[in-house]
Amino acid sequence: AAALPLLLLLLPAGCPVRAQNDTEPIVLEGKCLVVCDSSPSADGAITSSLGISVRSGSAKVAFSATRPSEMSNRTMTIYFDQVLVNIGNHFDLTSSIFVAPRKGIYSFSFHVVKVYNRQTIQVSLMQNNYPVISAFAGDQDVTREAASNGVLLLMEREDKVHLKLERGNLMGGWKYSTFSGFLVFPL
Repeated sequence: AAALPLLLLLLPAGCPVRAQNDTEPIVLEGKCLVVCDSSPSADGAITSSLGISVRSGSAKVAFSATRPSEMSNRTMTIYFDQVLVNIGNHFDLTSSIFVAPRKGIYSFSFHVVKVYNRQTIQVSLMQNNYPVISAFAGDQDVTREAASNGVLLLMEREDKVHLKLERGNLMGGWKYSTFSGFLVFPL
């Protein structure tokens, strides 16, 4: 709010200003659209020393996909059949790969279920084709055992993440396997 008087001095005459309450940004409309935020960069804005920030449309990134059909480890990459959420369209259903639109901290989680007892499944979350985390289910007496894991990752723009089935067979049926991720905050 302290930067507002200085900001108004910098505006051309006749630029309309729509003031809002203290918790909402002040929006200048017309040819001079600027957002002044009381908590700059909290949502991925690019901020100047005056506290002026411009929000990027790519700040909102989230996806969640399911796999309702059975799968063996012959293909290695786990392909998903349905996208439930794909804010920003950075998860490609065809390749089942998420591509980071910008540098930032991202959260990922997955959940898979094995098909048979007396087998083990192992799934790895791959970042740029390198395993970051894994989960396994290997109880020989349990038929429908689940494996889950989650992680926060520092990703650069264009980094890629996907799931790899290292061994075993995944359960088919009603959307037992899921893969989700979202941008926590940009850097």
